[in-house]
Amino acid sequence: MFPGSLMLGANERLLPPSVPYRFFAAAVVFHIAAWAVLVAAGPDEVAGFVGGAGPVLAALHLITLGTLAMTALGAAIQLLPVATRRPLGPVWACRLMFWLYAPGVAVLAAGFAVMVPWMQHLGGTLTVLGLAVFVWLVAANLRQVSDLPGMTRHAWLALAALVLLAALGLALVVDFTTGFLGGFLPDHAAVAAAHAVLAGYGFMGMLALGFSYVLIPMFVLGSAVPDAVGRRTALVSGLALVLGAGGAVLGLGWLAAAGAVIGLAAVAVYLRGMAATLKTRMKKRLEPFFRLVWLAWAMLPASLLAALAPALGAPLDPWATLWGFLLVFGWLLSFVTAILQRIMPFLASMHSSALGGKPALLSHLAPRRPVDIHFGCHLAALALIAAAILGGGSWPMRLGLYVGLAGSVSFGVFAVLVLRRYRSHMKAAVAANHKG
Repeated sequence: MFPGSLMLGANERLLPPSVPYRFFAAAVVFHIAAWAVLVAAGPDEVAGFVGGAGPVLAALHLITLGTLAMTALGAAIQLLPVATRRPLGPVWACRLMFWLYAPGVAVLAAGFAVMVPWMQHLGGTLTVLGLAVFVWLVAANLRQVSDLPGMTRHAWLALAALVLLAALGLALVVDFTTGFLGGFLPDHAAVAAAHAVLAGYGFMGMLALGFSYVLIPMFVLGSAVPDAVGRRTALVSGLALVLGAGGAVLGLGWLAAAGAVIGLAAVAVYLRGMAATLKTRMKKRLEPFFRLVWLAWAMLPASLLAALAPALGAPLDPWATLWGFLLVFGWLLSFVTAILQRIMPFLASMHSSALGGKPALLSHLAPRRPVDIHFGCHLAALALIAAAILGGGSWPMRLGLYVGLAGSVSFGVFAVLVLRRYRSHMKAAVAANHKG
């Protein structure tokens, strides 16, 4: 069974808890900030958004860079050395990555919101520098690994997509502003679409698929996904990514549509592998976080189907808006909050035995009510906002935005309670050691 072999000696490869948790805490804060900015922007701006600077673009990057990628960075630097049994790199580099990346995201989003060019340039530069440290750390780790093709091939694809999307992102920032290179891109919208494909299905999508082959069997105590399945999804999804991004940047809708269709085939292979793992699981009752995983798995093919409409010539408003919403908030945000909901108490439990006592129980570290509220709010927000995008009407959009904000706050309460309970356990362990 794969889970047992993965966790053998895992405690020896754990980073200091403050390192991954600073990424997770920042992701939670940016999650709340993104919904708050969307509420402030109002339903009319959100419903018809198809690009352009302003608060909606700021909120979008608070989610994509601030919540999704921030979680991916924190999870990757901790999970990779555990899964690969190879060192990641110096801890100071992980800290440097955070202190470049987190302020960069905040400044970049603020620059988009208030449309100040120097803030966009500074924030974009800091963000890319932080991501460059991440690429260096992860690539150094992956070069030592040859026995996990299902995960590592997706991780290499994610890094390649990250380099390309970072380059396109900087070009888009420069093109937005009024500097001496302003307006140099021949088709800003096409480059922005390719940037979105590389970010959503490339960097984040490939990491999500690759880490699924590690995390899902581990969390449900199921059998490992065969290497052949991982190789197949990497090959098919890589082809889909090339066609989708290439079609978007070249303005060839038929090519982008072909990428979406091939992407659906990759999703079918991936979900079939996940289903086989779930059938062999030792945990017959799935934990609450898996509700979000189910939702994410439904939203992934839905986003690809939605992508076909604008690729084949349907009006960008509402079809491109719906595609972006299902991709970012439906598929990726559902999956990332599921992983955060599980990995935060999981790592806290592993660290809780550092002083030699019994580890804290997951059931004690993870409160149930806040995640129940978050799930209900997240599901309602997806339904209300999607309906408003397609059918119009400001009240469903306004209600969906407020419900989404309430869900993000509830998830923030969950994160705070996990950390408080972990600290309480550690204080009790210190006290017990002193008495001993």
